[in-house]
Amino acid sequence: MENYTIILLIMVLMIGASAIAGRIKIPVPVLLIVVGIVIGFVPSIPDIGIDPDIIMLLFLPPLLYDAAFNISFPDFKTNIGTIGTLATGLVFLTTLGIAVVAHYLIPGMTWPLSFVLGSILSATDAVAAMGITKGLGLPHRTVTILEGESLVNDASALVAYRFSVAAVTGSVFVFWKALLQFWLMLGGGFLVGFVLAWLLALLIRLFRDNDMVVISLMLLMPFITYLVAEHFEVSGVIAVVVLGLGMSRLSRAKFPEALRQQSRNFWDVNIFLLNGLIFVLIGLQFPIVMKSMDAAQVGRYAGYAALITVVAFGIRLLRVLLQQASLSRGFRQKNPRIKEEAVYDSRTSLVITWAGMQGIVSLAIAIGLPVMLENGEAFPMRNEILFLSISVVLFSLLGQGLTLPWVVRRAGRREREG
Repeated sequence: MENYTIILLIMVLMIGASAIAGRIKIPVPVLLIVVGIVIGFVPSIPDIGIDPDIIMLLFLPPLLYDAAFNISFPDFKTNIGTIGTLATGLVFLTTLGIAVVAHYLIPGMTWPLSFVLGSILSATDAVAAMGITKGLGLPHRTVTILEGESLVNDASALVAYRFSVAAVTGSVFVFWKALLQFWLMLGGGFLVGFVLAWLLALLIRLFRDNDMVVISLMLLMPFITYLVAEHFEVSGVIAVVVLGLGMSRLSRAKFPEALRQQSRNFWDVNIFLLNGLIFVLIGLQFPIVMKSMDAAQVGRYAGYAALITVVAFGIRLLRVLLQQASLSRGFRQKNPRIKEEAVYDSRTSLVITWAGMQGIVSLAIAIGLPVMLENGEAFPMRNEILFLSISVVLFSLLGQGLTLPWVVRRAGRREREG
């Protein structure tokens, strides 16, 4: 009964903070994280940990599905080059950059452990991107790039993470096997998503006269799709994204307006609650991890986390600017694969960089680190890696989240003045 009361209290505070955030002009996710941190430090509140399997199964599928369902497919297709570059190349580049900094900066951080940390923090988060940028009036193209990148890059980060953890346990890293597994995971996820989207479309046509059955099927299918993909050891993230894109096209072409509106209202309430709860849970994890650290280490490792956040931001800025230059050069040279709509300027580069934040996926991967190695020894520096991961997520969401509205307004003002 006590835990039940605490959960209700958290939900009430979450809804209240969401209502207040708009009035005080603070992004809702940022305020919810602060609320979570404050709740976590209350002495009478028990530690509320996150099971990574619950995050991956109960939270991730509906949030990914909703983001994919609402993304602009024409914009997604136009900007697929930029999305693919950020979702794959940037992930591995960020993993490498963070690994180098961690290895030479943090005592005891071996190369395998450094790559574990880098892979955990390499991907931006769709939930964070949607939550922070909502209501800022960003152009559809910018939103599509941000959401498209964060929908796809989880698969890249998970592959890098699995091979990094395997290296810690003593397994031999073979590049061609890693590359093959990566493409098998992506291709398999795409296939599962495509097949289940086709199956769902068939069921919807069969029960098209029963709105409640149709909406219930659309609610259930993201979870089923994720589970089926993970069962076959392919990317559940990609499978759910493909499902969402397929259902988005079907709904616009075939669904009556009344059904679309009813479904939209239903999903809006669910996504509001899930989004809010997930950011509160992120905040709640920080006090728990702090208690597991030696007090003398907290300040030093917070400094390491701040530096890693800056490094990840710098790598992202450089890669986005290089992609901008590449698109501009290709368009000038009349490359038929590059449309004018895909080319963006330095202001857009700055917004895309600033809005790329770590979030719940990084947190779930970090918490899911093995406690023990196969030989029975404790996983080395697990608490330190967990503390660094959560600190970087918080620095990213709070620092970039609080300043992003100012950056967007500033970029928009310069565009109007130009």
